[in-house]
Amino acid sequence: MTFQRANKINLAITLGDPASIGSEIILKALADNNFSSQAHITIIGSRSSLKKAYNDLKNHTHINLANPDELNVIDMITPSDLIWGKGNAETGKASFLYLEKSIELTLDGKFDGIVTAPIAKYLWQEAGYNYAGQTEVLAQKSGIDKFAMMFIGKSPYTGWMLRTLLATTHIPLKAVADTLNPSLMDAKLELLIHTLKQDFNLANPHIAIAGLNPHSGEEGKLGTEEKDWLNDWLDNAKKRYPEAKLTGLTPPDTLWVKPAQAWYHDANIATADGFLALYHDQGLIPVKSMAFDRAVNTTIGLPFVRTSPDHGTAFDIAGQGIANPSSMIASIEWSIELCRNRKIVYSL
Repeated sequence: MTFQRANKINLAITLGDPASIGSEIILKALADNNFSSQAHITIIGSRSSLKKAYNDLKNHTHINLANPDELNVIDMITPSDLIWGKGNAETGKASFLYLEKSIELTLDGKFDGIVTAPIAKYLWQEAGYNYAGQTEVLAQKSGIDKFAMMFIGKSPYTGWMLRTLLATTHIPLKAVADTLNPSLMDAKLELLIHTLKQDFNLANPHIAIAGLNPHSGEEGKLGTEEKDWLNDWLDNAKKRYPEAKLTGLTPPDTLWVKPAQAWYHDANIATADGFLALYHDQGLIPVKSMAFDRAVNTTIGLPFVRTSPDHGTAFDIAGQGIANPSSMIASIEWSIELCRNRKIVYSL
């Protein structure tokens, strides 16, 4: 087998909510980075919204913006009387239709991956779209029922890569213990192992798995889930996946010590390739503490690559020229890399 250099990636970027910082961070991201040598990029959204951002911000000092007239844009609806930071049902509808079009074209083979700018879930609800978020739309319209939310980031200090998967996502904390079960854990672990192989070329990944309770239950004194079933589940998983090194159940308060050392000090420290956290804050507090402006959300299990900045619409600063494009830049970089890795895997 020989590795082959992949051709240019065809990448779609959705505008997100037109009243948000989406236009700004896209124009900033595409101005300062030579993505054109690696990918053909198309923005799916509103050229008028991009032009408004360009015209409103181009005279700000220390801001470099790509000119919308020089970008590939699939021009769709533009909300009337667009005001920065004033999202409404109309902007919510627009952001949904941008995402829907990107999925349609990607499934038709026009794009290898999608980068999604932020949307406001409550404005989707106001527009009549009852989805928990973009992840669920991507999965449903792709015909996928096994998917997960994974967060990745590369340290600017050491170059070490953080990869964290959440077993459960946007549910109340009190519902976590009742939601977790062996079947769910099997599905998430299988997705994580597959993704580390397919998208990161790690044939024998090391995955660290968190316990649920403080001190991983301390033999049932601080919670019984580990003793009742999680420990047995992990023992069985080790037998099913001999190619992977599975460690745990690591107490949640110590799971992130070595990753933090690798992120800030030494990329060669012995730590895992991926981390499986059991609930939202258990995984995302450390991710955002280390990689707040560099973390990227990627939906695994889809038939294409999807990445997204790990932040929201930031309506409070929209149109002010102060939005940080770092996470959008990282999302584009990661999307290109993951798409390329998939092409390499499939060319072997």
